[in-house]
Amino acid sequence: MSAESTNGSAGASRELASRESNGVHVLLLWYPREDAVTVEVEDSRDGQRFELVVERSCALDAFYHPFAYAA
Repeated sequence: MSAESTNGSAGASRELASRESNGVHVLLLWYPREDAVTVEVEDSRDGQRFELVVERSCALDAFYHPFAYAA
């Protein structure tokens, strides 16, 4: 996965962190134009995917615990 990716409506993003465990892939992305941070989660086991917009101060916590932030 490249360090630069795009999100159609939000513009260019920069990958800050990535991890995968048991088929769950988690990305921490920063959108410099909006100064926004998101966590994207994709579960290859069942095809579920979601994205969370998170406060910068909580970004790493949300990256490591995305299901808690999605609840």
